[in-house]
Amino acid sequence: MDIKALVLRMTLEEKASLCSGGDFWHTKAVERLGIPATMVSDGPHGLRKQDQQADHLGVNESIKAVCFPAACATAASFDRDLLARMGQAIGDSCQHEGVSVVLGPAVNIKRSPLCGRNFEYFSEDPYLTGKLAAAYIRGVQSRNVGVSIKHFAANNQEHRRMSSSSDVDERTLREIYFPGFEIPVKEARPWTVMCSYNRLNGVFASENPWLLTDVLRKEWGFDGYVMSDWGAVSDRVAGVAAGLDLEMPASGGVNDRKLVAAVREGRLEESKLDEACERILSIVYRFTESARPDTPWDMEAQHLLSAQIAEECMVLLKNGDGLLPLDKSDAVAFIGEFAERPRYQGGGSSHINSFKTTGALEAARGLNVTYARGYDAAADSADDALIAEAVAAAKAARVAVVFAGLPDSYESEGYDRRHMRLPECQNRLIDAVAGANANTVVVLHNGSPVQMPWIGRVKAVLEAYLGGQAVGLATVRVLFGDANPCGHLPETFPKKLSDNPSYLFYGGEPRGTEYREGVFVGYRYYDKKEMDVLFPFGHGLSYTRFEFSNLRLSADAIRDTDTLAATVTVKNVGPRPGKVAVQLYVGRGEGGDVIRPLRELKGFEKVALDSGEARDVVFTLDKRAFATWNTDMRDWCVESGDYTVEAGASSRDLPVSAAVRVEGTVHPPRHYDMNSIFMDIMADPRGREALEPLMAKIGAMLAPEEEGSSASEAITSDMSMAMMQYMPLRGIVSFGGGGLPDGFLDELLEKING
Repeated sequence: MDIKALVLRMTLEEKASLCSGGDFWHTKAVERLGIPATMVSDGPHGLRKQDQQADHLGVNESIKAVCFPAACATAASFDRDLLARMGQAIGDSCQHEGVSVVLGPAVNIKRSPLCGRNFEYFSEDPYLTGKLAAAYIRGVQSRNVGVSIKHFAANNQEHRRMSSSSDVDERTLREIYFPGFEIPVKEARPWTVMCSYNRLNGVFASENPWLLTDVLRKEWGFDGYVMSDWGAVSDRVAGVAAGLDLEMPASGGVNDRKLVAAVREGRLEESKLDEACERILSIVYRFTESARPDTPWDMEAQHLLSAQIAEECMVLLKNGDGLLPLDKSDAVAFIGEFAERPRYQGGGSSHINSFKTTGALEAARGLNVTYARGYDAAADSADDALIAEAVAAAKAARVAVVFAGLPDSYESEGYDRRHMRLPECQNRLIDAVAGANANTVVVLHNGSPVQMPWIGRVKAVLEAYLGGQAVGLATVRVLFGDANPCGHLPETFPKKLSDNPSYLFYGGEPRGTEYREGVFVGYRYYDKKEMDVLFPFGHGLSYTRFEFSNLRLSADAIRDTDTLAATVTVKNVGPRPGKVAVQLYVGRGEGGDVIRPLRELKGFEKVALDSGEARDVVFTLDKRAFATWNTDMRDWCVESGDYTVEAGASSRDLPVSAAVRVEGTVHPPRHYDMNSIFMDIMADPRGREALEPLMAKIGAMLAPEEEGSSASEAITSDMSMAMMQYMPLRGIVSFGGGGLPDGFLDELLEKING
């Protein structure tokens, strides 16, 4: 299909019309030219296809489909292959249903535990987010179905989400909030990108040329189309000029007419409309020319796949006395409504109409399991009768398993959480059961961290997250040892909400929210502050044990134009087969001018090992592993110095490390003037060369004429040097007693500045 030739045949009105939806879920057809409409549909952890009474918040029913684990869970897998398999399955369902683009993955950073949409997002870490998103995208698009990676950018809260401004400095954007998009755009080439509702530094994302054109297209090479989030368009003409191609949903022709008028009045170049149409049509025909409506969709097989994926995502947070796995002959009490009717997905546009669900109680049929409801998931109040029934069941069992978590009303698209607590009735229930049975296990169903005031009173905690429609089957397999837990936390669990770095600023005022914590998001903050946390980023236990050793680097010194291989040996020293997410972190050694985290994740690999088996895991580190964003250069820059490479099973379990010297090859341009201080000039090799011959003389000028004892001489000398390093260059005149010739400082500055 010659797209450019097709666009040349279109009238201005047809071009404008193509740039908005035909209805709630379809692009527009142009019948005169035979241009077909294509359907887009919600995701990202399953297909939410609506045929009638369309909406974007999951209010009206969609077709029956398979609900896979949400991103909060799949991120805990630390497994690229797993995400690709899930993407392939979702791509098959889209082909079967004639859906050209599935809306997802959602890759915004988990800035705060309060974000109502955290269950849809992967992680607080941009590297983990980007790599897992790329794997998922490759899986979906291998089926010739596109994705719409979303929401670009800095969409980290639901409060005032359609009007608020995310006010973020560029370094923080580049290092924290952009990589989740940048990595997949460069590595997986998503067909479309969805821009967010919010403003970014005062400018709506839907009409931000720096965001949509300069960064996304020119820097990262994105070549698909950009669509709006549903109802996110503010100024349609400004949006097209900025790089927003497709407005969703349909505007009823209102904005189409505005585009036509803007072109005719010279306020919008028609070439901008041409580009938008070309990008939209390239994706339309990419799907229609290779559509496979005969693709089989075996929901039962996908149900079992969903269970397998959920197993890989569950995180064993605590396992006192090795209580888990349970013996199948044990008398076990399942307590809590979520054991029978699990909460396995979040609310809003990603809500899947599951064709079936399997709860833990159903999956445990045939085992010695009793059940007590424990609480009403729809109520946030304790029921004494339900608690008494649960206590009786706990006393009669060897092990009590409490299924707890956040009800639907606690976290959803459209609003943020108000706190990090479980419903009080559930906390009371856990306390009561733990008092009745020392062998109490808690299974959590939630989309983001919760406080655990009872953590010291229970033996074990299994984080199931929102594990999809087969979560009950996966949970029972993990509890009873048919599957070995191997998930790792993709986010830090703080002890309390006020420990979170965004606590003072999250939500913001009516105008916007300030990202004052900068790059110190999640573990980057907690580690720098040396703060105790409930569970650290990357944490995850197993029914076996792993040992890390022999971290070696391919070189002890490199230039930032080189790559560095880091190899670590991991061995299963426990009694059974298992998997572990090997994590590699990089940090700057002592010194340096850039304020930065202690360590940052720069590599991860999921490894399966039999008992006694060892394997070498190799990571490749390039410039970006060591670089920070330099706002003066508007580029990535590596500060020369010593760096530490660490490996292990979490951000706070890093038993092996090695050092490497990295030489930066590109340095920020520096210009000095009379107000530049000696310390900064001396840190620059060119400045040091110019000043060193004068240092002794300048030091003598600053020293007092009379000195007392040797002790006071030492103090005076130290004071003089301290004064000099912070003194502006112009200070030589003030302290020099008129001994400098005219023009001396001007000549000195010329020499320093080259």
